[in-house]
Amino acid sequence: MISNNSSSSYRRKRAVEETEENAWTRAMTGNDSEDGVNFNDNETNKNKNNSNDNGSNTDQIYIPLAVRRDDKRRTLEDRIGGHSHSHSHDGLASSKDNPATRDSETEEETAAVAGPGSGAAPLLDQAAALGTLKPKTDIEKEVAMQKEIERVHIANRKSLFSDYELAKGIVYTEPMPSTWSPPSYVRNQSRAEMDTIRNTFHILVEGENVPPPIKAFRDMRLHPEILSHLNTKGIKSPTPIQIQGLPTVLSGRDMVGIAFTGSGKTLVFTLPLVLFAMEAELRLPLASGEGPIGMIICPSRELARQTFDVARDLADALSNPNNGRKYPPLRLLLCMGGISMQDQMAALRAGPHIVVATPGRLQDMLSKGKFNLDICRYICLDEADRMIDMGFEDDVRNIMSYFKHQRQTLLFSATMPKKIQNFAKSALVQPIVVNVGRAGSASLDVIQEIEYVKQEAKIVYLLECLQKTPPPTIIFAENKNDVDDIYEYLLLKGIDTAAIHGGKTQEEREFAINAFKSGKADVLIATDVASKGLDFSQIQHVINYDMPKEIEDYVHRIGRTGRSGKTGVATTFINRNSSNQILLDLKHLLKEAKQKIPPFLLSLEDPTEMFKGVEGVSLECSFCGGLGHLTSHCPKLEQQVKAAGMSHRSLHSGTGRDRD
Repeated sequence: MISNNSSSSYRRKRAVEETEENAWTRAMTGNDSEDGVNFNDNETNKNKNNSNDNGSNTDQIYIPLAVRRDDKRRTLEDRIGGHSHSHSHDGLASSKDNPATRDSETEEETAAVAGPGSGAAPLLDQAAALGTLKPKTDIEKEVAMQKEIERVHIANRKSLFSDYELAKGIVYTEPMPSTWSPPSYVRNQSRAEMDTIRNTFHILVEGENVPPPIKAFRDMRLHPEILSHLNTKGIKSPTPIQIQGLPTVLSGRDMVGIAFTGSGKTLVFTLPLVLFAMEAELRLPLASGEGPIGMIICPSRELARQTFDVARDLADALSNPNNGRKYPPLRLLLCMGGISMQDQMAALRAGPHIVVATPGRLQDMLSKGKFNLDICRYICLDEADRMIDMGFEDDVRNIMSYFKHQRQTLLFSATMPKKIQNFAKSALVQPIVVNVGRAGSASLDVIQEIEYVKQEAKIVYLLECLQKTPPPTIIFAENKNDVDDIYEYLLLKGIDTAAIHGGKTQEEREFAINAFKSGKADVLIATDVASKGLDFSQIQHVINYDMPKEIEDYVHRIGRTGRSGKTGVATTFINRNSSNQILLDLKHLLKEAKQKIPPFLLSLEDPTEMFKGVEGVSLECSFCGGLGHLTSHCPKLEQQVKAAGMSHRSLHSGTGRDRD
């Protein structure tokens, strides 16, 4: 005897089989209902009764997907056919009599059968023909892209906020308080007098309640020991970026500092940090496990080492036992890869006042709890835009998440595109933008010489170029293999040479830098690791063995000479291997600096000419700052889009193995 459960199961299985058979029959005969998927009434009632016999209505009848698709397609075809037939019988012009109507109806039928996904192209053509969708002009595309770049970077403003602040919805509206203030005779200057000083030194400022510019160090209320130290270093008067930048930072304001290479930006953010750290130590000495008071983040180890040395010299000048006042010594921590952790533990155990770091090692030490940012009130990103371009954007975001309180934030660089400036204006607290010259412009103290040299003749022509000026000279190459080849070639020619690139150990890199600075090596051959921020005050000649891929790198390279008011020479080799877009950027850069432009650059067709004088279009690329192309043709933007696409595909592509 069969149980009720077994009988119900059997009937349910049989009903499904019969339904599938009927569905296949209907698909073959075209006997469909209005909805395209129809069930025979008797079979439907039978299935309902079967379900009711078991006291449950939850059983579903499965229809194969292929059957359902065929049913839907046939139903749509029948509808289209019936619609055309009814129109011809109603006395309207039939498709056979009117070719235009027949073509139109054919397009409509194709779009209806194919569905909304595959019929996009015909619909767009119809819309354009009807005037409902007009194609954008090149000007409209350029304006839209520049606005989109600005919108995206402003939308990403959270990268300079910590997770705690975002979770709590904390928004700072007032700048950091400061105990420093300029002398009364400086404060009482009229706006016209301040503007006169800024115009004299070509200083552009943006922001609210901008502190007054100060033309002398003695009027900045600096310690006598600091003034003596600056005098010893040969720094008699502030540079334009220091005239406006030092009062701004000492006032506690967030700042974006933009000035050409060799203009003295490092002193603008190291000197105030040393003074703030000393003030905090005098108020309440740091204990073990506390600190830092502030930190400076640099994109390369060489730049971090140089910044650390500048800050250490300023701190030692304050705590020098030979002076009348006895200030406590400040502890500085150099946090970067390639050096022993044991060398860093002494400062960590006592509590560092100042940290100078590269992003990778700093993030590693914060994640391991070596120190914290609970009382950190000052952060500076040196070469901020280059740091993001070198892939440290995520590291910077992670570092910012360790902050618990408001801090003074500074961004400095020689090449600061509009995207970074707009981002900073939205993310900082009442920021002040101090700009000496156009962001990304080359130093006017550098004589730029562009020479066309064939690829196979470049290494031989180097010997002739080295005769232009006495040593020391820097030769920049794009890749490591070229650096090694040039190094071996010059050694064979009897030239004292040092080489540096990312493939060398930290000891080798420091040895090369020290040998070059001390005069033991007349020529330094390097990749772009040595182009950002390094100060070689006596450099007279920079040779670009090849043109870099980005105009920003070119500006940083030639900025190693012509520093601190001195004149330098920059020779650049170009040939057919250089892209037209980078050559156009170079052409505009030479024109802006009033340099001689060679004929082969003048003959290049300029695609930006048609946009001159057009309202709403900036002739400076809003993404990279280049002058020879617009945002819609930016190679750097295209490269980042491609990289993001490859990353997205690799993220969603399988490896062929199951993962836990």
